[in-house]
Amino acid sequence: MSDSLLAILSLVATLGFYYLTKLAYRRKRIILLAPMLAAPLAIIALVLAVDIPLDDYYLYTHFLVMMLGPATIAFAVPIYQERDVIRRYPITLTLGVITGLMLGLLSSWILVQLFPLPDELASSMMVRSVSTPFAVEAVSSFGGVPDITAMLVIMTGIIGMAVSETVFKVAKIRTPLAKGAALGAASHGAGTAKARELGREEGVIASLTMIFTGVAMVIGAPLFASVLG
Repeated sequence: MSDSLLAILSLVATLGFYYLTKLAYRRKRIILLAPMLAAPLAIIALVLAVDIPLDDYYLYTHFLVMMLGPATIAFAVPIYQERDVIRRYPITLTLGVITGLMLGLLSSWILVQLFPLPDELASSMMVRSVSTPFAVEAVSSFGGVPDITAMLVIMTGIIGMAVSETVFKVAKIRTPLAKGAALGAASHGAGTAKARELGREEGVIASLTMIFTGVAMVIGAPLFASVLG
């Protein structure tokens, strides 16, 4: 099979697996069918089965990565649409952002201190608790690798999404505001998707917390890197 055909197959398969797993997850909400987990696993299986070279896979799919820029700008839309929520719950959002940002950085720093990791992996881990568009921008201040960071962000989101309800039960967290702020700050995109499953208010708070935490990380990354470096 030619390089062009492999590249087209890669693009079609990537989009196809994403939408198929999204449809499957809507019908049966189990973590193994979540698009952030099931789609990458299916793509990896296809790449290994067909033996698609990495350059061929990225030939057309890199356009999907380029959409992270417009996606970041599009975060302005929910901020505008939910401005009334921002005015009603400024303290909740502020505390959610500060707590999520500090705990994310601190937990990553502790992991790096406890376990001997390659420098690139250790540096890339520091911003794993914010959404991908913000993380790949902020990681340069720590000297990390954007591709590794993106993978760690996905893993963090999936784990948070999977354990959130159990954590809420054990910690006796019952209010929609607290659940939304926790999911948005700790598990970013995947957490926000989980929050929307719990309710509209949880979803709105999670979305806003995720956005503001990401913005704060990008702005504060040079300072955080100098303090934790």
